[in-house]
Amino acid sequence: MSASVFIAGPASWNSIVLVDRLPEPVPHMQFAEDSWETLGGTSAGKALSLVALGRSSLLYALSARDEPGTLVRSALERAGVRTRWGTADATERHLNLMTRRGERVSLYLAAPAATDGADDAALTAAMADADAIVLDLAAEPLRLLPLAQSTGRPIWVDVHDYDGTAEFHRPFLAAAEAVFCNADRLDDPVAFLRSCIRAGATLAVCTLGADGAVAVDADGAEHRVAAVPVEVVDTNGAGDAFLAGVLDARLAGAEVPVALTAGARSASTVLRTRHLHPVLDEILG
Repeated sequence: MSASVFIAGPASWNSIVLVDRLPEPVPHMQFAEDSWETLGGTSAGKALSLVALGRSSLLYALSARDEPGTLVRSALERAGVRTRWGTADATERHLNLMTRRGERVSLYLAAPAATDGADDAALTAAMADADAIVLDLAAEPLRLLPLAQSTGRPIWVDVHDYDGTAEFHRPFLAAAEAVFCNADRLDDPVAFLRSCIRAGATLAVCTLGADGAVAVDADGAEHRVAAVPVEVVDTNGAGDAFLAGVLDARLAGAEVPVALTAGARSASTVLRTRHLHPVLDEILG
């Protein structure tokens, strides 16, 4: 059975530590306000939101036969996410230091290496059957980029807190029809979005936290959307949910302003939970 959206990238097991301020780079002691373990990974977040929106999707991710991998696979299965798993040497794990203002430092405890490509024929067929392909920043999606391009399907990428210069992101940007990012490390987000359109993308979007998001379309028109006011519990996954909402709306034929509104609405649902999506509240507690 084909899926409307093929997503490749990280699904991880994360430890979240809530602090009153991000630690300074000097030896010291600091008390956590709260901590919990949960499903993480930018691709897992997108898949969860797409499922909640009723959009069929297939998540391709890597995991090992270890305890974190079992927890990740179980959570996604119980949430109704269709998955295809590649074998990894280790399941991805993060330690995220968070503040209530949404500031974050992510420490990667383990990150899988790219596979040897043994399943490439099946993966290429799945991508070719999809209406859109989402490739997230990781070694395996980077390896899949040429195969994704060979299908002719539109590729959506999320470069997160890209600073405008990092080399790892550039192949993703070069292949993208739609580019998403946040403004954390960009001096001029709109200028960056316009550079993406000049490079061949048809849509470029930058999320602005509490200030909503700004987008530039294929004609160079600028669009803005306000954030949906909510009581924020945790910001993890909000950007993934925003992309999922925009993608779902665009595949349904919505114009950019309507799609951005759908993205803001989707993002607001995950800001109310300490997990990647409210569906995990009952699954993970």
